[in-house]
Amino acid sequence: MHALVATVVHHPEDARILHRQIRALLDAGHTVTYVAPFRDCGATPWKELRSVDVPRASGRERLSSLRAARAVLAEHAPASDLLLLHDPELLLALPSGRPVTVWDVHEDTASALLTKTWVPGPLRRPLGAVVRSVERYAERRIRLLLAEEGYRSRFRREHPVVPNTTEVPPTPTREPGEDRVVYLGQVSQARGAREMVELGRALRPHGVRLEVVGGADPGVRPLLREAQREGVLHWYGFVPNDRALRMCAGAAAGLSLLHDTPNYRHSMPTKVVEYMAHGLPVVTTPNPLARALVEDRPEGPAGVVVPFGDVPAATEAVLRLCRDAELRRHMARTGHRIARTSFHWPVQARMFVRRLESWVEEANGAFPVVTERSKGRPTPVGDRPHI
Repeated sequence: MHALVATVVHHPEDARILHRQIRALLDAGHTVTYVAPFRDCGATPWKELRSVDVPRASGRERLSSLRAARAVLAEHAPASDLLLLHDPELLLALPSGRPVTVWDVHEDTASALLTKTWVPGPLRRPLGAVVRSVERYAERRIRLLLAEEGYRSRFRREHPVVPNTTEVPPTPTREPGEDRVVYLGQVSQARGAREMVELGRALRPHGVRLEVVGGADPGVRPLLREAQREGVLHWYGFVPNDRALRMCAGAAAGLSLLHDTPNYRHSMPTKVVEYMAHGLPVVTTPNPLARALVEDRPEGPAGVVVPFGDVPAATEAVLRLCRDAELRRHMARTGHRIARTSFHWPVQARMFVRRLESWVEEANGAFPVVTERSKGRPTPVGDRPHI
């Protein structure tokens, strides 16, 4: 099977897209053409992939990116068995002669618009209504995969869920330490940027360092840069997921200080699962799924839940973990056990690949043959752009 995978919004090394889904397709012997903003993100494509560069859609600068994506998809779709989209924007760039087409629904887009600073306030709710209508249109014409069980209510039909699980090692590489805490993921106002800066400032007199690993929305970059200049935190910027997780290992805790927004109320923060998978206690705000995972599992607590926007409570939770070695080791072991038994990606990877294969089989009546030559070393079909 030849899969055409496309994003113009996400970083090309996005964990769900590249490290999980594309990796699963390659490991199953399929070939992949990956359309993504490599140059704009300074990313180097994997050698196993056919790579096509497009401009990145960011903020209000989206039209040129969509035009480029439309042309690229029209060129490459006829030679593909499957088109896998990762952005709702790409629903507006669908080629007419396309193969089996799947939209991987990463988030509640309409709810997410309520927190996007680049969208003028008066337009956020009206645009949300437009997004809902586009979702219903897409549902009637293409296949959908959902990243969360909570997304089911947005759609009229049943769609398979491929949750944001992660690769969980048999044992964590390091035990949690006592002198640093980490945040992993994109940084924004709604993901607690200001709270983290205040937290870093509160922790510094106690000798505890805050490390932020991830890209940042334009509106909070000046805040992070200033905090870094003051020594309040260390901001690494975007780091590929596999390396970022190694950087997080050994911290006293992993932070998830999401705000109480509609987009987060029915979503499991992937970072929470990743912290647990790598042996870190979690300090999280009480989003329902995060609270259920960290506090309400029968195995016991895997971290501490603090109120929304309550920096003193978050500071107290972090310092308690830093000072109590037995507590943080116990929570780390519990979290790892939960992640290993319930959120290990390879189980989902097999289901994900088989679902895509079955849709292609259904559409074509026969499954495309995968040869030894195609495994890991795809044979080019015509000319392709190189990065």
